[in-house]
Amino acid sequence: MMEQKAIAEYLRRRDLMSFAPSAALIDMDGTLYDSMPLHAQAWHRLMMEQGVDCTLDEFYMYEGRTGASTINLLFQRAFGRDASPEEVAELYHRKTVYFNELRKPVVMPGAQKMVAEFLSHDIVTVLVTGSGQHSLIDRLSEDYPGAFPEGRRVTSRDVSHGKPHPEPFFKGMELAGASPENSIAVDNAPMGVMAGAASGAFTIGVTTGPVPRQALVDAGADIVYDSMPEMAERLPLLLNFFKTSI
Repeated sequence: MMEQKAIAEYLRRRDLMSFAPSAALIDMDGTLYDSMPLHAQAWHRLMMEQGVDCTLDEFYMYEGRTGASTINLLFQRAFGRDASPEEVAELYHRKTVYFNELRKPVVMPGAQKMVAEFLSHDIVTVLVTGSGQHSLIDRLSEDYPGAFPEGRRVTSRDVSHGKPHPEPFFKGMELAGASPENSIAVDNAPMGVMAGAASGAFTIGVTTGPVPRQALVDAGADIVYDSMPEMAERLPLLLNFFKTSI
């Protein structure tokens, strides 16, 4: 059973005798919402307007970075310099406008079931996102009632270092009153998986877009599911295996 094997390997690597999860640190774009195609379109339009040669799919690989980090990554590649703070503010605002012009992102299939399963096991859920997109963040209370109150949200505005740095997940643990040894990180992007793994949390990768599952494995995921519905279906099994490891 892949869940049992993943837990045993995590315990061995972390030199732990048991693991009792008390916090689930969950990404937003591509995990709670099927929004990454829209972000990729908005970023691609913005950067092509700046004269930056880029592909649509590459923005899936940047997911989890802060807006400033993404802008500077591409400015360094195209122009050999960082954008000024004024340029970052103006460009990110324009990217937000482009994003909001597109269709309204839908809830990721299976995500509500996943969140409900965590809550049914008295596991505290915390949002850990590299985004500052209010149009989505403001929907959390409606789409995930009680799961991500304002005091349990880590966004791009709350950290000095975005993913793949582990700071966002450490912040999430702090808000949940948890430690790496009782936290689960859930992310769909290599940057987020790298951050979760670096934080010491048991890290679940979920493929919900064009990023191949091997990229999530290579980034350090303890287990990878091929879709959010699959993860939601198998999550009770995973959590029960954790109970038997105590």
